[in-house]
Amino acid sequence: EEAIFLRKKITLLRAFSLLIGSMVGSGIFISPKGVLKNSGSVGFSLVIWFSCGLLSMLGALCYAELGTRITKSGGHYIYILETLGPLPSFLFLWAEFFAIRPANSAVVSLAFGRYMLEPFFAPCAAPVPAVKLVSLLGYYMVLTLNSWSVTWSARLQTALSVVKLLALALVIVPGMMLLAQGHTEHFQDAFDRQSLVLDKLPLAFYAGMFAYSGWFQTSFVREELVKPERNIPLAVIVSVITVIVGYMLTNISYYTVLGTEDVLASPAVAVSFVQRAFKSLISVVPVLVALSCFGTMNGGIFTFSRTLFVASREGQWPPLFSMIHIRRHTPLPAVMLMFPLVTAMVCIGDIYHLLNFFSFSRWLFIGLATLGLIVHRHRHPELHSPFKVPLFVPVSFTIICLFTVAMSFYSDPVNISIGCTMVLSGFPVYYLILHRQIFLPFFPTLSDYLTHKLQLLLEVVQQEIKTY
Repeated sequence: EEAIFLRKKITLLRAFSLLIGSMVGSGIFISPKGVLKNSGSVGFSLVIWFSCGLLSMLGALCYAELGTRITKSGGHYIYILETLGPLPSFLFLWAEFFAIRPANSAVVSLAFGRYMLEPFFAPCAAPVPAVKLVSLLGYYMVLTLNSWSVTWSARLQTALSVVKLLALALVIVPGMMLLAQGHTEHFQDAFDRQSLVLDKLPLAFYAGMFAYSGWFQTSFVREELVKPERNIPLAVIVSVITVIVGYMLTNISYYTVLGTEDVLASPAVAVSFVQRAFKSLISVVPVLVALSCFGTMNGGIFTFSRTLFVASREGQWPPLFSMIHIRRHTPLPAVMLMFPLVTAMVCIGDIYHLLNFFSFSRWLFIGLATLGLIVHRHRHPELHSPFKVPLFVPVSFTIICLFTVAMSFYSDPVNISIGCTMVLSGFPVYYLILHRQIFLPFFPTLSDYLTHKLQLLLEVVQQEIKTY
């Protein structure tokens, strides 16, 4: 009896929780190993962490302006579509669906499974099949919750954001106490230039930026935000500063307790830290870390389903995925679509190979989105934006993103080439299906029939009013 559309249920607190919950997840607990391995020393790794934080702030400010200029949900996809056109936006959608998002979700899910089982198998490593099974169970729980209720998904994100900050505090406090007592032996000769390999730095940045990734999440749910012109910039700035401070203190605590060899040898850095510094919490911290990963999974599903929803509404994805459940008011088909790909990547994937695999595509398209901001400003100088950053911010961020993407071909040519191939494979699909609209004679009829049957099965309908 009531209108079917996505309600504005994301308040400032929920926007802040969404950003914190998406950024503080598996990254800070698994990425220190990747950053240290590719930067070569403790000192350079801390520089990388701080640089990634500043780079995230530049990107977040660009996205805050894009979010006030372009009033649709959809994040990277809608920004690229509105500024650079349908071809690059479809290539992003293609790479995001088949590579970036499932690989990212698999990385976070595997970290969740590893940390959840760690207390039961310590000091031994948890069996890989058990880790993957628990990882999938966690992902399916989040998938079910997002299919059931927007409100409960948002409430869970708020609660888990508090858990995430508590997990960071349990690492930071004992580390700072030991540092104050004079335990600085692991910082001796921190900037060892002999171990620095320049062509590996892009991979160090990828690992660090993976830990910060999530600063763009409010752009995916723009239509569901309360007072977006005020709340997007405010939530973005406060959350990124909070995470930068937290991550720097966390890494300093890690290196206060663990040496370089310990970090590189550890499959779960936070657990190794607690084993050394705070043995009374050996069973608590891994669970808190697992809950942090759980919150990141929740935020990822919550936002990416909106990308598929908007892409379907814009005519670049099958129409079923722009439909909403008639009672739950959730984009049910879009939420469920990632189920098979994430399952496959969790079953066959390795965390660090997956991380390099999807980072290339992600940062390529984020760079294109901020390039789109420059283009949009040039095309629409008359458009008033309630939040505007200096021009050097999007220019600097775009150059850094594209340069890092180009350099990564030298660092990890195999995984990066796979990612590049995945992006380029979208060209023939776009040309044949969307541009030329070459269909088999029976395809439209078959597509309409399947859409109708699935619509009845899932109890979903098209959005009745525009919210943008």
